[in-house]
Amino acid sequence: MSNAASSQFVYVTYIRTTPERLWSALTTPEFMRQYWFDAYFDTDWKQGSPWKLVFSDGRLADSGKIVEIDPPKRLALEWRNEWSPEIKDEGYGRCTMDLEPVDGAVKLTVTHSMERPESKLVRAVSGGWPKILSNLKSLLETGSLAISSK
Repeated sequence: MSNAASSQFVYVTYIRTTPERLWSALTTPEFMRQYWFDAYFDTDWKQGSPWKLVFSDGRLADSGKIVEIDPPKRLALEWRNEWSPEIKDEGYGRCTMDLEPVDGAVKLTVTHSMERPESKLVRAVSGGWPKILSNLKSLLETGSLAISSK
C-alpha cells in the first residue's frame, strides 16, 4: 500500500520462540487473553470465516473475516472497529501477520492498513499494537507481561 490514498502501520518484532508456538499464542483465546488485556478472538480460524475481538466485559471490539490463513506463516484479516462509530464508519481495513523463522527466533510483522488517507483506524491500532505485541513477546520469552493493564 504505497499510494497516497492509503494509511498503513507496520510493526516488526523478533520473538525467541518457534513459529508453531507463536502461531498458537496468536490464535488461542485463553493464551491471547493474557497479553491482549483480557480481550480475545472468537472464530473457527478457517479462511472465509467471520471473527470478532471481544473485550473482557463481553462488548464487541472489532470484527471482520479471515481472508488468508496459512499456519504457522501468515494470517490476513479483514478488520473493522465496532466500538467507535467514527472509526467504524471508515469500513474495513486489513491486518496481516507474517511469521518468519530467523536464527532461533521468529520475525513477526504486523501490517495494519486502510484504503483511505489518515485513517482513524490505523491511528488507533498504531497505539495498541506496540503494547499488545510487547506483552506477547515478554510472555513468550519470560513468562510474564511487559504491561499489566491498559
